[in-house]
Amino acid sequence: MTKAGFVTIVGKPNAGKSTLLNRLVGERLAIVSPKPQSTRDRVVGILSNETSQIVLFDTPGLLEPRYALHRAMQHAAQKAIADADVIVHLVDAADDTPADLTALAQLPAAPKAPILLVLNKADRLSDPQRAQLTARYPEALLIAGGQGEGIESLLAAIRSRLPESPFLYDAEDVSTQQMRFFVSEFLREAVLEQLEDEVPYSIAVEIEEYRETSSPVYIRAVLHVERDSQKRILIGAGGSRIKEIGRSARSKIEPLVGGPVYLDLWVKELHNWRKNSASLSRLGYRLPETDAT
Repeated sequence: MTKAGFVTIVGKPNAGKSTLLNRLVGERLAIVSPKPQSTRDRVVGILSNETSQIVLFDTPGLLEPRYALHRAMQHAAQKAIADADVIVHLVDAADDTPADLTALAQLPAAPKAPILLVLNKADRLSDPQRAQLTARYPEALLIAGGQGEGIESLLAAIRSRLPESPFLYDAEDVSTQQMRFFVSEFLREAVLEQLEDEVPYSIAVEIEEYRETSSPVYIRAVLHVERDSQKRILIGAGGSRIKEIGRSARSKIEPLVGGPVYLDLWVKELHNWRKNSASLSRLGYRLPETDAT
């Protein structure tokens, strides 16, 4: 009998969740940035071998919500926890100590799925620090997601906890999400790399057209900002900044698409979209029912 199930990776911002998902799947699916809160919705990756299939959810970092987008991000993480067969609670071992996941995720009750406590970025620890953590948290797994340390042990621990089940998806699949989703994510990643301070957090990407039958693949995307002043920053002098964002994004998108891409980028103002429920819904974010009305 094969095993298959949903495995949710959760933790605080910058714990290394997206890096871990990419490492486990062996594909660059989730955007990675040193800036916190770069993941806004669940990212799905699939890892299959002869006897098991792991459907991985990368989730937004757990934080105290301050406005509607944060509540949508928290809701996405909570839903992924509820859907999980196994939960990987990822902690930055170099900078943080494990917290109670129920309280951290503001859940009404403890998750039903088994929780694996995984201490990440172990490569930054000294030998005495490693020994101290192992003694304090004997059930925890120490890994370094960026370098691959401890990944096989983590996979073995996950597989041992999966339920018996036929595969949920084709064994060749690496994700359930459409290419449009990854294009919008890699555009956001390019913005995160190019811009500083608050502006990257004010960007939302909407894919208006995706023609995969054309050559090159034609993609028209709108980069929404919250204020008119941010448009000038994003476009840059003579369009220099938006051109560089497009160049960087194409370098990320083309390997996934498997060929050349023409990016037609537009910048528009969608006033205070992060705090507006209707705007968030238009952009594909799901709010808790109490916020959605």
